[in-house]
Amino acid sequence: MFVSESWLRTLVNPSLDSDTLCHRLTMAGLEVEESVPAAPAFTGVVVAEITDIAPHPDADRLRVCQVNTGTDTVQIVCGAPNARQGLKAPLAQLGAVLPGDFKIGKAKMRGVESFGMLCSAKELGINEEASGLLELPADAPVGADIRDYLDLDDQIIEIKMTPNRADCLSMLGVAREVSALTGDALTLPSFAPVAVSIDDRLAVDVQAPDLCGRFAGRVVRGINAAAETPAWMVKRLERAGQRSVSALVDISNYVMLELGRPTHVFDLDKIKNGLEVRWAKEGETLELLSGKEVTLTPEVGVIASNGVVQSLAGIMGGEDSAVDPESTTDIYIEAAFWWPEAIMGRARQFKFHSEASHRFERGVDYDHVIEHLERMTQLVLDICGGQAGPIDDHQVNLPEPVQVQMRLDRCNRVLGIPVSAEEVSQVFSGLGFEYTLDDGVYTVTSPSYRFDLRIEEDLIEEVARIYGFERIPDLAPKAPAEMLVLPETLKGPHALRAQVAALDYQEVINFAFVEEAWEQNYAGNTDPIRLLNPIASQLAVMRSSLLGGLLANIEHNARHRQTRVRVFELGKVFMRDASVKDGDLTVAGVHQPVRLAGAAWGPAYPEQWGVKTRAVDFFDVKADIENLFGVRAAGLRFIADTHPALHPGRCARIELDGKDAGWVGELHPQWLQQLDINSAPVLFELDAELLSESPMPEVQRQSRQPVVQRDLAFWVDTTVSYQQITDTLRSTIQNHADLSLVKNFRLFDVWKADAQATEQSLAMRFWLQDAEATLDDAKVEHIMQIILDALVQAHQIRQRA
Repeated sequence: MFVSESWLRTLVNPSLDSDTLCHRLTMAGLEVEESVPAAPAFTGVVVAEITDIAPHPDADRLRVCQVNTGTDTVQIVCGAPNARQGLKAPLAQLGAVLPGDFKIGKAKMRGVESFGMLCSAKELGINEEASGLLELPADAPVGADIRDYLDLDDQIIEIKMTPNRADCLSMLGVAREVSALTGDALTLPSFAPVAVSIDDRLAVDVQAPDLCGRFAGRVVRGINAAAETPAWMVKRLERAGQRSVSALVDISNYVMLELGRPTHVFDLDKIKNGLEVRWAKEGETLELLSGKEVTLTPEVGVIASNGVVQSLAGIMGGEDSAVDPESTTDIYIEAAFWWPEAIMGRARQFKFHSEASHRFERGVDYDHVIEHLERMTQLVLDICGGQAGPIDDHQVNLPEPVQVQMRLDRCNRVLGIPVSAEEVSQVFSGLGFEYTLDDGVYTVTSPSYRFDLRIEEDLIEEVARIYGFERIPDLAPKAPAEMLVLPETLKGPHALRAQVAALDYQEVINFAFVEEAWEQNYAGNTDPIRLLNPIASQLAVMRSSLLGGLLANIEHNARHRQTRVRVFELGKVFMRDASVKDGDLTVAGVHQPVRLAGAAWGPAYPEQWGVKTRAVDFFDVKADIENLFGVRAAGLRFIADTHPALHPGRCARIELDGKDAGWVGELHPQWLQQLDINSAPVLFELDAELLSESPMPEVQRQSRQPVVQRDLAFWVDTTVSYQQITDTLRSTIQNHADLSLVKNFRLFDVWKADAQATEQSLAMRFWLQDAEATLDDAKVEHIMQIILDALVQAHQIRQRA
């Protein structure tokens, strides 16, 4: 919200400078994001009057003006279309410096000298209007400094308002806060009733008390809808972020900004049969003032006339009953209290936002509707003229005033400081609260404009805000210092991230809501969890896999000419789970496991002289996965299987000690064709919970005995996988006492005669070591024979000579 300091000081004028005022507001919970002057810095610009004007002798679009500066008459060459004799406008004199460090000097334009420049609003940085000179009122004092005359040093304070403080979405609301903080008197706008000179009324039928709690309005006849909005009102509207539209619209916006009361003005001739306030009927349509046509549902409140919807209740008026500056003479002014629950989210349902709905869905004062309507009528009569009828006030379902109790000792315990009853009473009085104090307990009646005061802590917060957070001493709590022992068998998320980053992957963080096509293509999920209110139409479902986001990251980098991408993400995925317990009931829930996924695309290593460039492959990423599992990698099994996102012949399901641990493989060729990349990335997705588990380190004495190496080469059928060979070896080593001396083994050579061969040669190396004694040849040969026999029995291998 934008607050003009000069406007604010007409309501409350504390003896604080702008910076101090902003600091006090921020510390009271109204965070000031920035404070800037109404116009950027410039010098040397005064109010001037064109006393004579003549055509330029050598240019059709230029004119030569004689301009009175208050102290002298100077010649100015000007091309503005609205330049005319008698016009008062800003003049940048010789030596003036305009925004952007633009310096004004004497110039010759098509042979005619010009001693300054007449300025538009844009050239002074006031607004974006650049179609002509900034026209000043006829009574503007010639020679006056334009910054002083237009109050351009007025500070525009931008406040970041929290959703609970709807009462501060107005100048009056902010002024109340300043008055409570400083103790300065609050000057309210005039709410004096206007003279009622006609007896005209409009029938109103409030059919939905759960939509509208109070509806007030009055007829005003004989207005001049084409009247010009006063300059002072236009200035205040612009500085609050509103553009001037027409007199009646400007008055309605002004009252909203001044009092926080959205109102609406109907053309009386278009609703002469009366109004009905109700919920919409299915399929009804309305063309809004913005030009957008919406189709309504029964969850939306409307104001209708003669069965035709005229306005979205509390959100935006309709084009059909809008006032026309050219033809409207009779109007109906409406001010109402709409229940916040009835307005909440309705504008977003139609994918737009309005200032009225922003206020009504947070709560608007329900008690001072008549006073605000009188203020609105007063401005209409002053600016547009006319005759006002009596106010009809329909009170059908007003909120009950909320009484909240606060214990003084509880307040002191929460704040940690002793605040006296006198100080608390002063805070509540300054905020305008009605309260009683009985035996240390305050009973506060929440004002009609405060919808955020409901529990004891709310009142304690009010005391803290106004008393001053800076006055509460910054004391560290006293508590025993207990060291928290981190479990050695569990790696936290930071350790996992560091481990993956050490393998040359970069972390990314993607949205948890994704395209529905990703779920179907990459996860085979035909029933994803849908969002009720997605931030974008394409991001409509929750992810059950991290792979889609990583593929999008690779595609984005490839479009930006990156040739090597290695990314990972640690995050939650979302799956339907029908086994969630709610008491004794089993209800459909959402399972949110944590996954670690990665993707590698492009060369296996950065381009360099020492290693030949080759594309990353399945086995590179498989090695990374084994590194992540560390000493537990011995229990990993990579089993050929199919996954919706992965190449049918180049992917594997990963098991760890019989448990599903994840997937690894190349991207499926079908999805590769849909992406803007030239080669398939290798992907993996792991169960982060399994990956986080780590065995307790065991300290072992280092053997002083030498390590013995033995190689074993053999022929085996091509249908036998290396995984089966390793499973046999590990099972044999675990189940045979003599094989405890086998410390490790590794495949180091594979050979086949040709692609059609039914046998292949594998060569493996074994490392043996005894902790107590040096191994002799007989012992080593015995161990190797046991290994050979096991492989022969399980896979019918033939040892090579």
